[in-house]
Amino acid sequence: QVQLKESGGGSVQAGGSLRLSCAASGSVFSINAMDWYRQRPGNKREFVAGINGVGSTEYADSVKGRFTISRDGAKNTAYLQMNSLKPEDTAVYYCTAVGLRTYYSGSLDNYWGQGTQVTVSS
Repeated sequence: QVQLKESGGGSVQAGGSLRLSCAASGSVFSINAMDWYRQRPGNKREFVAGINGVGSTEYADSVKGRFTISRDGAKNTAYLQMNSLKPEDTAVYYCTAVGLRTYYSGSLDNYWGQGTQVTVSS
């Protein structure tokens, strides 16, 4: 059984910072990549940032220069440092583990967390 759990969300004023964490637990053998998505009110879920197994990162244009994704492979955990937050960053933030392999299965599967709310007030 694999679970992804996000934490670190909350309410902050514009210009503030938050750090999100995403921990994969259970029978995790390896994870190819870990990504962050968000879903703003009335919008579809959108890609925010991603990091692969060798540390290469990718960001949505809207967060470049403000957000930083990192990963601790030994802990199967990804982080999203969010600085200079704007009201338009208000959303539920989701973590996904891409290409996760467990100790019991040879297949690669994707897992999603339940999300964590980030609210930025002006």
